[in-house]
Amino acid sequence: MPSQLRIYVPPHPLIKHWLGIARDKNTPSTLFKTAMVELGRWLTYEAIREWLPTIDVDIETPLTNSSATFIDPNTTIATIPILRAGLTLWEGCQTLLPLATTYHLGLVRNEETLEASCYLNKLPIKFKDDTRILILDPMLATGGSIMFAMNEIVKKGGNPDFIRIISVVAAPPALQKLSAHYPSLNIYTAMIDEQVNDSGYIVPGLGDAGDRSFGTN
Repeated sequence: MPSQLRIYVPPHPLIKHWLGIARDKNTPSTLFKTAMVELGRWLTYEAIREWLPTIDVDIETPLTNSSATFIDPNTTIATIPILRAGLTLWEGCQTLLPLATTYHLGLVRNEETLEASCYLNKLPIKFKDDTRILILDPMLATGGSIMFAMNEIVKKGGNPDFIRIISVVAAPPALQKLSAHYPSLNIYTAMIDEQVNDSGYIVPGLGDAGDRSFGTN
């Protein structure tokens, strides 16, 4: 049976709450960033559910012996925030996965052609075959940036079967490209919006997540 892209929109009330704050144009920059951090935290929580390998061991409580389940310490976990705005999602993500290795990928979009180019690539020479990889990219709009990121990660040995993408808002153009090229991916997003305008922004979306997070224009 062929693989099929899976997109999850968790119904958690905190995800809905923080998305509403992020969408509001009157939300000040500091609160917008807080919303993005919280969305990164809760979407990561959903993304790693039943995904990380675990081991069962025997431990001793203050009263008696007991069995316990832990995340397998031999599991390699990598987080990849797409700069700049992905850093805000990463802040929330790393509170749940503090021991994960972080690799930065800086991408900028040409506002005329909407093509992505890379100004910082700190990916490893090669990922281990079974590395669990979380890509943190707030906006999946035209698909240019996330496709660039996926291509670079796969070239470095990243296995799409072990990659999950966390975004705040996703749109059909990006999802269609990912589905065509990487159908085994799992995507966790707070919302799927219906369209991308001629300037490459998701509508209704939440504007430029990087500028709003860091108070720039």
